[in-house]
Amino acid sequence: VEPNATIREIRLMFHKLYPRWYPARQSIKLDPKGKSLRDEEILQHLPVGTTATLYFKDLGPQIGWTTVFLIEYTGPLFIYFLFYFRMTFVYGLDERFTSSPHPVVNLACICHSFHYIKRLIETVFVHRFSRGTMPLRNIVKNCLYYWGFAAWLAYYINHPLYTPPSYGKKQINFAVIMFLLCEAGNFSIHVALSDLRRNGSKTRKIPYPTKNPFTWLFFFVSCPNYTYEVGTWISFTIMTQCVPVGLFTLLCFIQMTIWAKDKHCTYLREFKDYPSHRMPIIPFLL
Repeated sequence: VEPNATIREIRLMFHKLYPRWYPARQSIKLDPKGKSLRDEEILQHLPVGTTATLYFKDLGPQIGWTTVFLIEYTGPLFIYFLFYFRMTFVYGLDERFTSSPHPVVNLACICHSFHYIKRLIETVFVHRFSRGTMPLRNIVKNCLYYWGFAAWLAYYINHPLYTPPSYGKKQINFAVIMFLLCEAGNFSIHVALSDLRRNGSKTRKIPYPTKNPFTWLFFFVSCPNYTYEVGTWISFTIMTQCVPVGLFTLLCFIQMTIWAKDKHCTYLREFKDYPSHRMPIIPFLL
């Protein structure tokens, strides 16, 4: 190949020779244990001499990220309603249990539905993915996580024996305000990140705060979208005062901290002028 060939062009050449392995299935590396090279990288800019050995790995059947998110987020939206409407096969046939006497149960359903509807809208109209696909086998694991937790949360929140939060309306109102602010912040960050990749560009850039006050969290953390996401589930935990929701929130925090640290390290590695005072997910702490 020519020295100015991109990795994408090399993938296409490989696919032409071996049609079974379409570009999305290919992982091209300089070292068997190294990271996959990005499509836009140019061969002559890589740490190689006049000859280069590239290593190929089959990533398996792939599925588009848009499809992945639509499947992951549609499930919880409809699963929650099975419990909210007290389907007979869930709680039994007793007529006393056809509706909840606690307004917070209705509010929780509205907030939970709003969250996933927002996710679906963002998937279709906002998100721009640096990588177009993920391994098909991962969709089962992801759906078990999102769908399973949605069923677990909904079962207890909508249970006939559910009891409302200890501090009543004050606790609920505080949680709702916190929930809406975090949802607005999360959406604002997703829009700001999307604007960095206009016209289909996959070049990574440093995100900075905009005129939108919700984006000012970029002054302190690398991944404020995760910060707001965790805040959303903390507020939902306060609103419902339900142990399964709290456990889900804890797992979300752990997973998003891992993602945030990884992304933060990538920023530090790729940008020499990256703001040194930023933390991955929690300002000044983590």
